[in-house]
Amino acid sequence: MHATVQPDGPAGGVAAGSGQRTSGRHPGRWADQCRRAGSGDVAGAGVAQPRGVKSKELYPAVFSRHAEAYKSRLDEIMARGEARGRLRMLEGSGAAPGMTVLDLACGPGNITRLLAQRVRPDGRVLGVDLARGMIALAAREHPPRTWFAVMDIERLGLSDKSFDAITCGHGLQFAPDLGRALREGWRVLRPSGILAASVPVARTDESVWTLIDRVVDRHLPPAPKALDDSATRATVSDPDAFRSAAQAAGFPSASVEVVDEKVHWDSAEMLVSRCMSWWQLASRIDAVDPSLGETFMAEATEAVRREHPGAITTHSRNLVLIARRA
Repeated sequence: MHATVQPDGPAGGVAAGSGQRTSGRHPGRWADQCRRAGSGDVAGAGVAQPRGVKSKELYPAVFSRHAEAYKSRLDEIMARGEARGRLRMLEGSGAAPGMTVLDLACGPGNITRLLAQRVRPDGRVLGVDLARGMIALAAREHPPRTWFAVMDIERLGLSDKSFDAITCGHGLQFAPDLGRALREGWRVLRPSGILAASVPVARTDESVWTLIDRVVDRHLPPAPKALDDSATRATVSDPDAFRSAAQAAGFPSASVEVVDEKVHWDSAEMLVSRCMSWWQLASRIDAVDPSLGETFMAEATEAVRREHPGAITTHSRNLVLIARRA
């Protein structure tokens, strides 16, 4: 472990120099570049959230508090090959031995570690995320030649044309300024480099979600709402608009694929326990006494089990952007 890798935080953020360190044996020039990044990180904010907050105050805090559960859930789904959107993104990135790859909104490093396998033995991977808790968890289990940094994907403290490929697994929908995030990706890519990103766009109207929603609404307060990401969410939910946004950011070649997913749950208990870490539900549980959260989980499990006593399959849809710099 070497020099601290974290951006200077703005007023109200977590101060730089708080001890967050890079993962990996030697970050090289990345360490200095990351120190120059001008992003904020508020993962240390209190649990109670106002009903309307900015994206960069809401999401890093929620994801930091639930990093362990998020990692476990995604590891399970990816190990079964069910995270088809993210897997298509990996394939589309073209990551190969010897490449230098950037993983945006890397979370606890699930995708970053898979990228490290693709670029070994001589490649390098940097994972960045605004959630300090996610980065701290990712840094505990890092492959060789892999590093992690707290950084805003809209303000990358990295040199121009530094990376052969960029991935972003289910992260662009949280960027309030999507155009700026895409332009930053274009800036740090080398000529002919690829940016590949997956975003979740819809879940089907299945009875299991209706059952859970009824219990949620009975026991938990409304989820906090980001005030500044509605335009981004509308764009990344529409294939044509998403492709156009990438082209407007400088990518002359961009395509968007629709990828449907099926996820299998062994039981009602498994489904409800895993969905407790989804940010919308997690943020609502955070706002109440722990005993009320336990009551919700028990009632939701029983409600689902009554109608789905065995294994359960849920369905969702992803969009996958593949954009070339030149």
